[in-house]
Amino acid sequence: MTVENTGPLKGLRVVEMGQLIAGPFCGQLLGDMGADVIKIEPPGKGDPMRDWGRGDYPLWWEVVARNKRTVSANLRVPEGQALARKLIATADILIENFRPGTLEGWGLGPEVLHAENPGLIIVRVSGYGQTGPYADRAGFGGIGEAMGGWRHIVGDPDRAPSRMGISIGDALAATYGCLGALAALRHRDATGQGQVVDSSLYEAVLQVMESLVPDYKVMGYIRERSGSVLPGIAPSNVYHCKDGDYLIAANQDTVFGRLCKAMGQPELAQHPDYVNHVNRGRNMKALDAIIEEWTKTLTVDEVETRMIEAGVPAGKIYRAPEMLADPHFAARESIVTLDHPRWGELPMQNVMPKLSKTPGVVRAIASQAVGQDNAAVWSELGVSESELKAFAEQGVV
Repeated sequence: MTVENTGPLKGLRVVEMGQLIAGPFCGQLLGDMGADVIKIEPPGKGDPMRDWGRGDYPLWWEVVARNKRTVSANLRVPEGQALARKLIATADILIENFRPGTLEGWGLGPEVLHAENPGLIIVRVSGYGQTGPYADRAGFGGIGEAMGGWRHIVGDPDRAPSRMGISIGDALAATYGCLGALAALRHRDATGQGQVVDSSLYEAVLQVMESLVPDYKVMGYIRERSGSVLPGIAPSNVYHCKDGDYLIAANQDTVFGRLCKAMGQPELAQHPDYVNHVNRGRNMKALDAIIEEWTKTLTVDEVETRMIEAGVPAGKIYRAPEMLADPHFAARESIVTLDHPRWGELPMQNVMPKLSKTPGVVRAIASQAVGQDNAAVWSELGVSESELKAFAEQGVV
């Protein structure tokens, strides 16, 4: 596929090293916004993400590796390290998510790279950060979710901590790494100086934990698992209908009044137990029972019609089938469909956020072979065809 690059990062070169989720997702975000992302994979099988997925096929790779060129280089041998240094010398941003110290062991630490490319921005994603007593520990996203406070508050209170069905810790660390890179670009534009962006999994999770820490320090309050509700916030829950479940969030006073009218119970809004935010929070279970007694008499579509008419924030709980059939998704092009040589029409999430002047776009499908762009990229750096052939025979690429 050939699509014009209209993204705001057009002209920037990003070298992506590392594997699995956090590093590649950071690269995806930058590539979606127009950067020329060149991913370095180990020769042979490449990034394990090529084999990851749900069901029978590894489709996750198709999303996380879009808008990237891929080359192979064995970073554990001097020849591969030399190739990587040549490429990184041409880059604006380097992404890596190896355990701290790995780059230094390969002769690719920040001091070495900045000596050759002073303006280079190095995004380093790791479990615990580049410093501190835990820095050398192995850390995956789930560990960061646990340490950052996420796992303890997810799930039902009578069960062990749950996880989300996605790798949220990795995604957050990658997103903050991307944010840091863009902030560092602003500094480089002003000074010409590159720097290191240190994004740890646990701190990325900690960033979205709202007032969890001061809640404890000031009030001694420790947040616990609360299932489908937030303590003190009511009504805001999933309610059973005749044919499924529906989410209603009417916890603000005036909105709650509109919900009561839609339910045919306007007097409920003035009941002492529910008249204000604090009282509704205290009497959450009783209020949820009243609302569900009403929703159970209607279908999901009937409840939704009444919520829309009343101006009450509410919505269906979507899965992939609902997303693909929804007219709002279609109108906003929230899902893009790519022509794929193996899968035919392949739908996936589109670029987000949407920019009015320089929108990002999915320009290219994920590479289908390890080292797919070796000839093009390495030749740009002066590697001859014969050298490349020899490197291939030696397992360097």
